[in-house]
Amino acid sequence: MTGDLGYIHQATKKEIRERWQVAVVTKLKSDMNIVEPFDAWDQVSCQHGQGLRWLGYHSPEQSHWFGVPPGESLCACCWEASGCPREFAYPAALHETLLGLLPLNTIVAKKLLKQVRSWIEPTQSFEKNILGLSQVFFNSLRLTWTMSLLADAVTLLRAQALLMTPKEENLRKRLLPQQLDLELDGLEQMRTEKTKDPSSIQ
Repeated sequence: MTGDLGYIHQATKKEIRERWQVAVVTKLKSDMNIVEPFDAWDQVSCQHGQGLRWLGYHSPEQSHWFGVPPGESLCACCWEASGCPREFAYPAALHETLLGLLPLNTIVAKKLLKQVRSWIEPTQSFEKNILGLSQVFFNSLRLTWTMSLLADAVTLLRAQALLMTPKEENLRKRLLPQQLDLELDGLEQMRTEKTKDPSSIQ
């Protein structure tokens, strides 16, 4: 689930992760600090600077595992290489935005933030204008919550209707030109003879 960073707090993300096993992916706020093992919001490395890739989430321990990617690495030059497991575990609760259930350095999280997130606000604005919600003011939190659920239901029903609607048949399909095979016996016989003996065809 991709959310707006201003509306979802760390405690709420933790509750969603632990209770429903749902990943809430948001951008890193400007006032948040980078914690180990992150060098930047989308880069993870070990204490010696070797870049790491995400190996997966271990649900019983609620921790993430990171490892050295295949190929050339800095491990050959590291003085602790002989005793290094090259795999490291970090608890998800260390930072709910950077780690959580889906770390920000993963390909999926980056696509959610860069591609899917950019669709949310225009889509919400479009739906709000279609349903006429921009012309309504709600002074009750319960009424607003009810209307929000109804608006989401309308959106889902409309999307399902668009997906289930049969595709329109092209009315000009019968008029489109089609390539036909010419059944010429003499031409086929010439091809056969040319294949057998090319010098026989003059």
